Amino acid sequence: MPNILPDLFDRPLSICLLSYRSNPHSGGQGVYLKQLSRSLADLGHHVEVLSGPPDPQLDGDIPVHRVPSLDLYDPADPFRLPRPAELASLPNVYEWLNVSTMGFPEPFLFGLRAYQFLQRNGHRYDVIHDNQSLSYGLWALSRRLPPLATIHHPITVDLDIAIRAERYFWRKLKQLRWYSFIHMQKQVARTLPYILTVSECARRDISRDFTIPLERFRIVPNGINTDLFYPLPDVQRDSHRIIVTNSADTPLKGLIYLLHAIAEIRRRRPVRLVVIGQPKPNGTIERLVRKLNLAEQVSFTGRISSAAFVREYARAGMAVVPSVYEGFGLPAGEAMACGVPVIATTGGALPEVVGDAGILVPPRDTPALAAAIENLLDDPAKAAALGQRGYQRVQAHFTWQRAAEKTVAAYREVIHDYRRS
Repeated sequence: MPNILPDLFDRPLSICLLSYRSNPHSGGQGVYLKQLSRSLADLGHHVEVLSGPPDPQLDGDIPVHRVPSLDLYDPADPFRLPRPAELASLPNVYEWLNVSTMGFPEPFLFGLRAYQFLQRNGHRYDVIHDNQSLSYGLWALSRRLPPLATIHHPITVDLDIAIRAERYFWRKLKQLRWYSFIHMQKQVARTLPYILTVSECARRDISRDFTIPLERFRIVPNGINTDLFYPLPDVQRDSHRIIVTNSADTPLKGLIYLLHAIAEIRRRRPVRLVVIGQPKPNGTIERLVRKLNLAEQVSFTGRISSAAFVREYARAGMAVVPSVYEGFGLPAGEAMACGVPVIATTGGALPEVVGDAGILVPPRDTPALAAAIENLLDDPAKAAALGQRGYQRVQAHFTWQRAAEKTVAAYREVIHDYRRS
């Protein structure tokens, strides 16, 4: 290996960020990619992104290389039948057959296609940073370039919760099939010299479930975009209006427990729940809303703009994060940045994010969730104090500049060790 350049630890780096799925409208990975790439560039580094569909929405000065795929999970045309010309390549045939048999091949195939791109263009970068694809392609690339990966939380938790949520054995098998990529991710993660994660809880749980020594992890908490999420004092809050940001039909997010809590509370007082998102047609959440007769109390916004999102926070009397598990918990941080009092579970890393600036309850505990909501409804002064405390906590601890600086320190560490090996 060539010796490390003398100025490596002073000069700007050329960074390639890999993200197999970069949805800018739902989930934390698209947010992570957008904010981290922006903050790395603001520190003076050159950043390019390789992304699978849906395409990320990045600032114009950050190049995006779209990694092609059949995109069979496109909401506009899900599970479409590929055209014959699209099946001329083996990766596309594999993708179609895998999706047709209830698999999720995106992480594996993204890694393969990214490897093909970086075989030709890898010389342009000092380091590659994978955003949780953990594919065999990343393992192969690690022989050419210094590798680093972010694991936001152990995907094994998603599998466990998904299996528990299914009543029928055949549906449990379906979940095992969907999550069959976990074996690959465990294997690849164990080969990496360093792994970034976003909380101490995630570090412990990934180490346990993936069998990776704790010393290989570097903790870099996510930031909150305080240029976007901030209080709007001119908007009137409605103390009985509750907001939740939720992947509605995902058992991991715990929305079913909040719906049961709302059903309990509405017997005693008026209450309204606004869900930022859209449930699956006739899915678990829609059926539960009908069963509990909550049509007048619960509304779904669907996909909304960032500005509308912030105004929803400004109108809310409180935000609830009912997740069974979170590796970090961006919705809690975003609500706190907007000055909204937060009720969250103790699932995963949420206590690390919320701290003493909110009310914490056990996950899957509907009575405790209902009691916490009524506690804030009965005590407006406490709600206002928690909102202010949460705002101050975000400003002090969760900025993207700080996250980018810690990430760059990890880049330089892995480059140094790679050049020495």
